Formats: sequence, structure tokens, C-alpha cells
Amino acid sequence: MDLYGKMAATQDVRGKAEGGDQNFDYMFKLLIIGNSSVGKTSFLFRYADDAFTSAFVSTVGIDFKVKTVYKNDKRIKLQIWDTAGQERYRTITTAYYRGAMGFILMYDITNEESFGAVQDWSTQIKTYSWDNAQVVLAGNKCDMEEERVVSVDSGRLLAEQLGFEFFETSAKDNINVKQTFERLVDLICDKMSDSMDGDPAATTGAPTAKLTDSAPPLQQPSCNC
Repeated sequence: MDLYGKMAATQDVRGKAEGGDQNFDYMFKLLIIGNSSVGKTSFLFRYADDAFTSAFVSTVGIDFKVKTVYKNDKRIKLQIWDTAGQERYRTITTAYYRGAMGFILMYDITNEESFGAVQDWSTQIKTYSWDNAQVVLAGNKCDMEEERVVSVDSGRLLAEQLGFEFFETSAKDNINVKQTFERLVDLICDKMSDSMDGDPAATTGAPTAKLTDSAPPLQQPSCNC
């Protein structure tokens, strides 16, 4: 069993040991990384709080939010870290790469420099995180079509070259925000299933199960009368 499998097994045992009111079955640590001003904080707030503000405040160091989602009958706690993109914070933020199971690597479709930096961010992931960390490349601000300088095809091609999944997104218009996180969680669940000994369905349920924000309904006792 590799590191993914060991973590999944440990978390599952811990959750069950807490009884029927456990906080989670699994906890996934996710990081949003990329150059400054690509929209990482807005993207996180849109997903976690369904809120958006056009006011730009540069993230200082690192911050995080927690969101609970459900896949089949499993409760998954997402610990999502929003990292600063400025070079002066790089030593701080890369320290948080260790233990991250997934990354959203973001660039701004209206900013060629942020797209050009994707390769460097990818190298940092490989240098500081687990080998099996899953990555989704997100081309953000796709609502600003008139200011676009990075084509969809360029983003998709780079993602293919790096072996990443790809979405174009907009925190402002709520385009592919939820889908990006859902795909990342699915990739992590798939990797966990591959890593666990025994029945893969034991980790996250059926492979086709949809990720939701709502807990599954309670099972009603059958009536034998």
C-alpha cells in the first residue's frame, strides 16, 4: 500500500472511531497556486461561499477554507489552501505543498506572463509535493473574452503536455468553478481506489457516484409487518 492508501486507511479508521457523528471519512488537502492576481482567492470564495467581489486584495502568505462534500456515502472534508503568488512568499507557500493531495494550478487568460509561469509552478509541484498529487490546470477569467491573450487550445495543449486535466473558468460568472473542484476530488478518489488493498469501491463508493454538497438521505427502516 503506498502513501495514498495509508492515508486513506488511517482517515477512514479515525472517522469510524469517532462514532456515528464523525466529522469526516476522508480529508483532502488541496492547494490553489499560480501567479499573483490570477483570481485564486476569488475562485476559492466562489466555491466555498458562493460569493464574489471585484475588489482585489493580494493574499499575504497563505489562507484556507474548509468545505465538506459527499461522494456516495462518504463524507469528504476539503481543506483548501489559497496561496500567495508573489515571489517573496514562495518559501512560505511551498512549505504547504507537502501532504497536499491535489492542486489547482491557475493562470489568467488575459495575462500571458501568468500562462508562461505555469511550467515553473508545475516544477514546484513535482519538487515539493508527493509524486501522486493530482493537478488540474485552470485558465481563469474566461468571462473577459475581449481581453483574452491565451487561447483555449493553448491552455488545453499545455495541460496535455504536463499530464493535467484542464478547465477554463470564471469566478465572477461562476463558470466551471464547482466542476474544477469536483474533477480534482474525483481524480484523488480514483488514485486512492487504485492504492487501497482489496475492493476499490470500499474507499469512495461506486466509480460513477456524483460528488454533492448534501449529505445522503437517511435510510428508512424497512417494515416487515
